[in-house]
Amino acid sequence: MPTSLVDWLRAQDDETLAALLRLRPDLGVPPPGDFTVLATRAAIRASVHRACDDLDTVTLAVLEALVLVDADSEPAERGEIARLLGPDVPAEALGASLAALRARALVWGADDELCLVPATRDVVPQYPGNLGRRASGPAASSELPALLAAVAPEEQRVLDALIAGPPIGRSRSASDPSSPVGRLLTRGLLIRLDPETVELPLQVGVALRGERPMGHIDATPPDPETLAREPSVVDGTAAGAALEMLRKVERLIDLWGRVPPPVLRSGGLGVRELRRAAREMEVDEAVAALLIEVALAADLVGESDSPNPEWMPTTNVDVWAAGGPEHRWVTLARAWLEMPRLPGLVGRRDDQDRPINALSETLRRPLAVRDRRRVLGALADLPVGTSVRSPSGLADLLAWRAPRRGGRLRDEMVSWTLAEATVLGVVALDALTGPGRVLLDAQPDDSAALVAALRATLPRPVDRILLQADLTAVAPGPLVPELARELALLADVESGGGATVYRFTDASIRRALDAGRSASDVKTLLEAHSSTPVPQGLTYLVEDVARRHGRLRGGVASAFLRSDDEVLLSEVIAHPQSASLELRRIAPTVAISPVPLSELMDGLRAAGFSPAAEDASGGVLDLGGKGARTDPRRPRRAAVAPEPAGSQLDRLVARMRSGDALAGVRRGAANGSTATLATLQQAARTRGQVWIGYVDGHGVAGERVLAPTQIGAGVVEGTDAVSGEIHRLPLHRITSIALVDT
Repeated sequence: MPTSLVDWLRAQDDETLAALLRLRPDLGVPPPGDFTVLATRAAIRASVHRACDDLDTVTLAVLEALVLVDADSEPAERGEIARLLGPDVPAEALGASLAALRARALVWGADDELCLVPATRDVVPQYPGNLGRRASGPAASSELPALLAAVAPEEQRVLDALIAGPPIGRSRSASDPSSPVGRLLTRGLLIRLDPETVELPLQVGVALRGERPMGHIDATPPDPETLAREPSVVDGTAAGAALEMLRKVERLIDLWGRVPPPVLRSGGLGVRELRRAAREMEVDEAVAALLIEVALAADLVGESDSPNPEWMPTTNVDVWAAGGPEHRWVTLARAWLEMPRLPGLVGRRDDQDRPINALSETLRRPLAVRDRRRVLGALADLPVGTSVRSPSGLADLLAWRAPRRGGRLRDEMVSWTLAEATVLGVVALDALTGPGRVLLDAQPDDSAALVAALRATLPRPVDRILLQADLTAVAPGPLVPELARELALLADVESGGGATVYRFTDASIRRALDAGRSASDVKTLLEAHSSTPVPQGLTYLVEDVARRHGRLRGGVASAFLRSDDEVLLSEVIAHPQSASLELRRIAPTVAISPVPLSELMDGLRAAGFSPAAEDASGGVLDLGGKGARTDPRRPRRAAVAPEPAGSQLDRLVARMRSGDALAGVRRGAANGSTATLATLQQAARTRGQVWIGYVDGHGVAGERVLAPTQIGAGVVEGTDAVSGEIHRLPLHRITSIALVDT
């Protein structure tokens, strides 16, 4: 008699059971009480479907063969399965597939008694192997070879049309006994389903197909065309892409801090706002949508909490911006990898023929994380520095590894993942980078390895720039943080890449002066860090802006304006554009205004003056705000549940074994403390275990399996058979007790 699934599971060692719970984590939620519960869950249709999603092409073919031989109702032999698969599947591949099915508890038993979980019939196609159902009569008898040998040419053409599959066909002449179809029906070589529909029986299909009853099976995975590249070239290219990506995200944050776009009524970001962000970042709309989505996933942008919500940076931005490029990249790269959304869908139309906008809920796909990791995992399997020549080759490989996964977007997911990973520097030249490999394997709370991996690929930070006569400066690599911050004040980025070009303008110099820098500070900084002499034109620019800057001093009155030059102050008050500022002179060198100081400064600059704000001590006050900010809203949690830890799986297995042992225990209520004490003492002497039913201090009934170690003073102390923890239990709370046969 074949072994049942529950008995087979009970006979497995702890390591095998832990591997089963790791491969099928749904079986352990909630923790099964015993092996009967585990076996019941393992046979549930929904769980079986999930378990089959990871099976490759050969293993699914083995599953179809087991269904063909009805292994879900009668045990099958391995040799019978091998004959159905044919010569395309070698014995090693068949053995590996059976091992994979056993590991997932979809198949159990020895090779001569292979049993199949019944729910797998719902997983395989309606006609497994493109073969029909098993028939009785002549098709199942020893007469079949003779019947097939006597088939006429016109009858053979009918059979040939059904051999390739599917094994059903329609013919108006099926009811005519003299027609080819009618004669095949009469001899039992076809089965009638209705007056016009016939089916080719399993036995006939197997006999006609010869040595390949299930047709050709691709037993080896396709080998995508690859190209070997120098790993240093791949990582160097990725480093440049990572720095460029960070610069683009910074420009997005700056834009939305100044001009937050509105949230659409239906949610998401409007098309015009997406185009504006793309222009600001100097990328196409697809890349802009990706970076916006990644910024949202990293909680760097979010909806404001207002009646008319807007998309704006969160307060997390200020902490993020203070970190080095490695730390900022880790935040964005990890957010992208764990993002349960598909930015590639932006611009398409949904099922209601409405456009799909960035940041909308339509982009949410819970399985996107899994599929993204699969693509990167396939690249990680290649040697370091090896790139694929085309996404289609990688898509074919993934389709062979898991034919049931991906759906209609499977192939597009490969292209999207490669393109997105290239923008972020996770992939470069279609090869997985060093930081990308670390990102794929890193634990959620381990950022040090990721930071070190990217730092190893980035050029060493430099503290020198090249000043040029056209009022530009070239940074030949990433700048040290202090110099980068100062140069960001003094100049505007004109172009990024391996070398960043900065341009000095009136507005940029004035920005530095507004932040409290003096002309001498600016010239000292440039002289200290320039590998070339400071151009005379740049010196003139700094001195000219500084000469005009700060001649007017503003304060809060709401605001005041003062100047040692009485004529200049008179000119300001008399200027036509000053009327809206409501300036009122209260002294020869002082005027006040009811408007806020920042508006006063902006109005004077618009009129052509160069005022400077000052604080109470007369120092320069920086009014350059960081832009709008909103509170973070998105909780930081992984989109995919983490894999159960080994200790957790061990406890689950121990719990099931304990529950199984309890199933055979005859539970009898202890009649008084004498019977309870005697049972506990016997278990302590024999180092055995007891099942104890008890009531806690709140009157709630419970049960526990203990190995008693000490009994006395009205208390039993022992080791819990499931958790391994030490427990103390008052004897008077024990309601029933029984020895456990271990």
